[in-house]
Amino acid sequence: MSSSTADHSIHQTRIPDPLYRWITDWGEMVVNALITVGDMAVFAGRILMWLLSTWPRKGTILPNFYHVGVLSLPVVALTGTFIGMVLAVQSYAQFANIGLESRLGAVINMSLVRELGPVLAATMLAGRVGSAMAAVLGTMRVTEQIDALTSMGANPIHYLVVPRFLACIMLIPALTIMADFMGIVGGYFYSVIMLGIDHYQYLNNSRMFVGGWDFFMGIFKSFFFGGIIAVVSCYRGFHCQAGAEGVGRAATASFVFSFVLILAVDLLLNITLDAIYITIWPHGAKLI
Repeated sequence: MSSSTADHSIHQTRIPDPLYRWITDWGEMVVNALITVGDMAVFAGRILMWLLSTWPRKGTILPNFYHVGVLSLPVVALTGTFIGMVLAVQSYAQFANIGLESRLGAVINMSLVRELGPVLAATMLAGRVGSAMAAVLGTMRVTEQIDALTSMGANPIHYLVVPRFLACIMLIPALTIMADFMGIVGGYFYSVIMLGIDHYQYLNNSRMFVGGWDFFMGIFKSFFFGGIIAVVSCYRGFHCQAGAEGVGRAATASFVFSFVLILAVDLLLNITLDAIYITIWPHGAKLI
């Protein structure tokens, strides 16, 4: 076979350029995603190593507790109140059509303590605190302050990340309880005061259908959500690209990735906890 014939056959079997670019782009995206996940897992391992070996000082923990917990209370409380009222507005018409408007309290409160409270608090924390942590650490990376800490002998993971990690995982349960409480108050106010649902029936149905297991599920999931927010936000800040645009991208990416991971982990935890509940209480008995 001549060389011209061989070149012609190779040209005939060549992958079309658009398909080739599509395959290479997706392949590069998958490889980069796997590298990021692995690097983030190593980053989380370093956080846990420092957390178990040396506890941070009070002077580095308390300011982070204040910024993560205290300053987040107003927005979480306000948002939780409106979520409870919105649930009452959206559910009342459907329940009134079948004569079950007195069961509205059970639906609102169960939705809040099992799902909306933890996810709402985590979303507020990812938007308000996670983006701020990524921006602060990204600015420190761009201005070489993290490198300066390393050159002075201080470990930046222990000094900068561990206090933020502790603040997120320890205070998000309190924020979740606040979101639950304010959502229940908002739903009660709109259902009983505005819609005229009987006070006793509303509270009695809530007590009958919402148990301790539902409350436990929400609090248990919140610890995982807080860890996700801290790890993702600090990782994005530590690996920030140069310039103001890099800091902005790190802050945006921290919220997006945190929110997606929160929803994915929420699904997995719901499946796992429901399976545990069915195993322990096969006949549907509630943990009161």
